[in-house]
Amino acid sequence: AADPLPVDWCEAWGESRGSLERLLHALKFERHDFLDAALAGLLEERLRARGDLEFDAITAVPMTSKHERRRGYNQAELLARALSYRLGVGCDMRLLMRRGERATQSTLPRRDRAANVRGAFAASPHAKGKSILIVDDICTTGETLRACAAALGGAGASRVCAIAVAKAS
Repeated sequence: AADPLPVDWCEAWGESRGSLERLLHALKFERHDFLDAALAGLLEERLRARGDLEFDAITAVPMTSKHERRRGYNQAELLARALSYRLGVGCDMRLLMRRGERATQSTLPRRDRAANVRGAFAASPHAKGKSILIVDDICTTGETLRACAAALGGAGASRVCAIAVAKAS
């Protein structure tokens, strides 16, 4: 079995198939950035159902600057900012940084994803002692969230949790 994620918990609102898969694809690749508020509402619903809203900061899985320039935005950051607004918890995009260019996770077979993101993220010293929620649009294998959480933990975050709109089915 795979190592457990270095997070207190990891949740997803739904499974990436059908309409939800099409919505996330539109958010990611068709410039449907207006979907952020509605999707953040789903994340808020999931968090409130879980009963855990004790975070010092919300952050998102960072993109490479090249990908962000090409797309025009980071969809995970849009979701994090919209969720931050809904919950009244600060959004701090400086907590995680992407190191260098790597292959896009979605283009790789599952077996290659862990190696691709190992060491791909660096965390800010500002993470020290903080309870942090990482937001992403989709969790396929969990390797990206694992790498982000490991970086935050290494920087001294007191607690790291993760939430995505969808998980791979």
